[in-house]
Amino acid sequence: MLHELTLSGLTAKLTAKEVSAREAMKACLDRIDAIDSRVNAFMSIDRDDALRQADAADDALANGSTHADKPLLGVPVSLKDLFCVKNQPANCSSKILGDFRSPYDGTVVRKLRDAGAVLFGRVNMDEFAMGSSTENSAFGRSNNPWDLERVPGGSSGGCAAAVAAQECFASIGTDTGGSIRQPAALCGCVGVKPTYGRVSRYGVVAFASSLDQVGPLAKDVRDSATLLGALAGHDPYDSSSVPMNVPDYAAELGGDLRGVKLGLPKEYLIDGIDPEVRAAFDAAVKQCEALGAEIHEVSMPHTEYGVATYYIVATAEASANLARFDGIRYGDRVDGADPFTLYCNTRGRGFGEEVKRRVILGTYVLSSGYYDAYYLRAQKVRTLIKRDFDQAFKKVDALITPTVPSPAFKAGEKMDDPLQMYLSDIFTISCNLAGTCGISLPCGFSSDPKLPIGLQFLGKPFGESQLLEIAYAYEQATPWHKERPAL
Repeated sequence: MLHELTLSGLTAKLTAKEVSAREAMKACLDRIDAIDSRVNAFMSIDRDDALRQADAADDALANGSTHADKPLLGVPVSLKDLFCVKNQPANCSSKILGDFRSPYDGTVVRKLRDAGAVLFGRVNMDEFAMGSSTENSAFGRSNNPWDLERVPGGSSGGCAAAVAAQECFASIGTDTGGSIRQPAALCGCVGVKPTYGRVSRYGVVAFASSLDQVGPLAKDVRDSATLLGALAGHDPYDSSSVPMNVPDYAAELGGDLRGVKLGLPKEYLIDGIDPEVRAAFDAAVKQCEALGAEIHEVSMPHTEYGVATYYIVATAEASANLARFDGIRYGDRVDGADPFTLYCNTRGRGFGEEVKRRVILGTYVLSSGYYDAYYLRAQKVRTLIKRDFDQAFKKVDALITPTVPSPAFKAGEKMDDPLQMYLSDIFTISCNLAGTCGISLPCGFSSDPKLPIGLQFLGKPFGESQLLEIAYAYEQATPWHKERPAL
């Protein structure tokens, strides 16, 4: 079936004229019609526009355009519901934006179009990217394709569910504290969080500006490398974008792990890891050794403070970023007798409970009398966490850790205990605080029920090339990435 192809498999067939971009797009739409009522990954799709884009890609292929020039030409790619696409809704899975439609294309969208991608569909997410399960969406949760009673992770849960369910060939999400890698692990796909500054954030609705980063979710490492090559690069519209050359990530894949030094942080192997996750992780470490890697135990002594630090820094930035959603210039409005009442009514009705919780917490830690005790101290601890990574990378090329402490949990299981939900990101948060890069890929399955287990590699700043090479070597030596859920 056409929808079962990887991105690279599809581009090979498009190049050989064995299939058309329209047929590929139609295959995705047919797949969505068949199963998305159960998965609930897609919030909206402009079908006519998607088919028009596919026809334009077919015309380009017929007129001599190649995948050497446009690596994503004719490939259907979905977008998390926080990217600005001209004339399309950008709801962030929230009620507060109402019928708002973006007046422009963000940089990521423009770069994907330049690479030839067929952009279609807004996929579900936790409201304003705040969550680890997609249960915080104002439009209903997405479901894990491996077990529809379980969550797909978050906040890019719709992206991961859509890729795992083979409703698209890839999806683009964002990662603020693990929001690409955690759902990739729970859904059995590959998710990349690039180094902060590697991919432009212009045209991405902000959650926490010093932590957010855009990245791909795909079926395998090669597809992820191709997508990252299209996304990465300096952007003058984003002051945090770094002017560095972008390697040809996909072309550099290959080889084994001989001579690669992998660090095993002892602080990540905590009590409470699911036994099957620990067994799969231990087997993955042995597999890396068999491929030639040297495993060295390293210490990341400030890891235990990562969750607390993250939820101070992230909520403080969210409090500032979300202040613009007040019903005045755009989005939903609930009138009041005066501006203050209008603000209260609009934000009270428009935001969900988790967003309100984080905005209140962020406002509190920034308030007079508490700024030094919480926010300033958290920033100091963040510096120490980054220093842990810097010291570790003097000894090793990359770190190897579990992605998530357990397989996907049942929907509703952690909604009444926010702290337990927050701990789902315990292995992914520090990467964002340090601003470095990471990748999650499948490394096994739990037994009953059969659920994916994720392996995480964390790389040096702007070390995506080596990180992808390491992940690719492991992936090609194991069968896990070939498994698909039965829907």
